[in-house]
Amino acid sequence: MLRVLRFRYATAALVLVAVAALYGAAALSRPSAGGADAGGVRAPITSAVAVCPGHEGGRLSVQSAKGGPSGGRIDTSPTRGGAPLASLTAAGQSWTKDTGDGEDSYTVRASGGIAAGLEAEQTTHWGGGPDRGLAGTRCATPGTDLWFLGPGPADADALDLYLTNVDSQPASVDLRALSEAGPLDTTDGRATSIAPYTTAVVPIGGSPEGLGDIVKTAHDLALHVHTTGGRVAASLRARIGEKKGIEWVPPSPAPSAAQVVPGVPGGSGERRLVVAVPGDADARVRVRVVTPDGEFTPRGQDVVEAPAGTVTPVDLGLSGRPAAVRVVADRPVIAGFAATRGGDVGYGAATAPLGTPDGPDRLTTGVVADNRFDSVLTLTAPSGASSVQVTTVGGQGPGPSREIGVPAGRTVETTLAPPPGGDGGFGALITIKPGSAPVYAARMMSTGKGEEFLFTVLPVVPASTTRWLPRAADTQGALIP
Repeated sequence: MLRVLRFRYATAALVLVAVAALYGAAALSRPSAGGADAGGVRAPITSAVAVCPGHEGGRLSVQSAKGGPSGGRIDTSPTRGGAPLASLTAAGQSWTKDTGDGEDSYTVRASGGIAAGLEAEQTTHWGGGPDRGLAGTRCATPGTDLWFLGPGPADADALDLYLTNVDSQPASVDLRALSEAGPLDTTDGRATSIAPYTTAVVPIGGSPEGLGDIVKTAHDLALHVHTTGGRVAASLRARIGEKKGIEWVPPSPAPSAAQVVPGVPGGSGERRLVVAVPGDADARVRVRVVTPDGEFTPRGQDVVEAPAGTVTPVDLGLSGRPAAVRVVADRPVIAGFAATRGGDVGYGAATAPLGTPDGPDRLTTGVVADNRFDSVLTLTAPSGASSVQVTTVGGQGPGPSREIGVPAGRTVETTLAPPPGGDGGFGALITIKPGSAPVYAARMMSTGKGEEFLFTVLPVVPASTTRWLPRAADTQGALIP
């Protein structure tokens, strides 16, 4: 009996020693207090991945942030594997290449300090045929919960969702959708498997994976892409019809009660705000339009009653003026815009601002990788006056910087002029100056006139240079992922 008791006490002592060692290792491995607060620490980004959907051909453009950390490299390669098309090894470099129709998607992978502020885009220009139009998209970051707000199959000849798995394990995707008639509940669109290092093109309304026939009557569509295993990069392409335009629909941020949608283009044609309510309760939405002349509420739209589970359009009544739209609701919503002009269409989404009121870690720079034809930057400062520095970057390096003032409650447009060596395409860096209020930005690229006018709108998001890491507690979770 004494021998048994001694064995039990010895085992308990060993367990205590192991637990003490584990917690001690956790204490040693957690971030140091330098640069941290009670909630965590902000660390530099040293890796990044973006997926350009490819397939239809077009131009790939990659731009690294000027003056960022050094070290590392950026490789652009076919997703299915193979030698890189190009590599960048220094901050501030740019790269472009025109690709052919029918090729695979492309994955941009960055490692080291150069990964901070990475931007990649795909743009396509077709001067004729059923795909006539100018279309552009930011190459997508893989995620697990994604939203798109754009046209439904009733208003588009083709609506294709590109899903890319950049990881070594299969991903599983569920699709759900909202329309002007309410939630489109169906068992279709569930558990679609995406094999490693492949891209699946899912026709929305044209296949069981694309939610089947139930979505065919939708004119406006809020599409929810949710993974139940792994992660995917998603891009949504809309072809409205012959001589009616094509466009990539930008991803929307997660639903929230307050949003700003920048970059509503000026000129002729229709301009609509589109609001989706993904919850189970109706939303009361207040809309304010910010133009070069000031703010106003669209006529008869003081408060928009948006039913739960639906997509609601709002006529913006802009009379040809460029604008941004402020949306404030009593519950989380998703907001974007749809625009027509000449022979093309454009779509916009809410974005985070350049400059946020959270001290020295503000995200102050936006990067645009591709500017060709006629490129115009739209800047809006809804809450206070701001000043922005714009620098274009071409094949021979950066051009001269320009400082642009944005009055409080106003929208300002400025043309992006090519720097030396940038006549065939160039990048742009937009940096908010110290002491400025937050600025929301978008770039419109266009070509042609009248009925031959083609355009595309790109919301400018803050360049990701740091990542917030929550402070690790003294638990097993600090050592076990």
